[in-house]
Amino acid sequence: MTTSKNRASGHAPLTRERVLRAAISHADTVGLEGLSMRGLAGVLKVAPMALYRHVANREDLIDAMIDVVFGEVVLPSGGADWKTAMRERGLSMRDVLTRHPWAIGLMESRRHPGQANLRHHDAVIGKLRSAGFDVAMVAHAYSLLDSYIYGFAMTQVRMAVETPADMTAMANDMFEPFPLNEYPNLAEFVNDHVMAAGYQYVDEYGYGLDRVLDAIERAWADSGS
Repeated sequence: MTTSKNRASGHAPLTRERVLRAAISHADTVGLEGLSMRGLAGVLKVAPMALYRHVANREDLIDAMIDVVFGEVVLPSGGADWKTAMRERGLSMRDVLTRHPWAIGLMESRRHPGQANLRHHDAVIGKLRSAGFDVAMVAHAYSLLDSYIYGFAMTQVRMAVETPADMTAMANDMFEPFPLNEYPNLAEFVNDHVMAAGYQYVDEYGYGLDRVLDAIERAWADSGS
């Protein structure tokens, strides 16, 4: 009956995939705090109870949403060396989290991960193990990489600076309450570097990622593995 009603009203049949895509799109706009089952039902133009045929509750919905996000991240390729593969994965993860900033603090916290989530972690571990990393070094590398990736993504989202005009406005707001030259080192850094033509904070990501990978490579060599 629900399917017939949907067809009659011109809406596609409600499926789990449609629910998840709508939930992710809604969270991308309003954040996770703005996502509710009732609100999502309104977006989909269905009765709230219709959602529970496809997700058990809000936590189940979030678990599934995070799994979709993991599915968007490029998995380490079989032909690339470990360092190239981890760089590609790091760049892809940052791009995905930029699209879905609500997911940043949830990627490693789900107690009921889905298949894409587990596949992602298995592939990353497998790539490092196949390169010769022992289990302890895999743990070190994974922790370093994810701390940097998620930390940068969180900072980028919280800064909310996307254009040179945004940067100028932020700098003016930062220094306006204080006497001129009270913070000369910070002022020099902002004026001579951050506000220089062509500077984009997001460009720092690749530089930092490469330094983290270099450090992992040195630590691996020093470990004698």
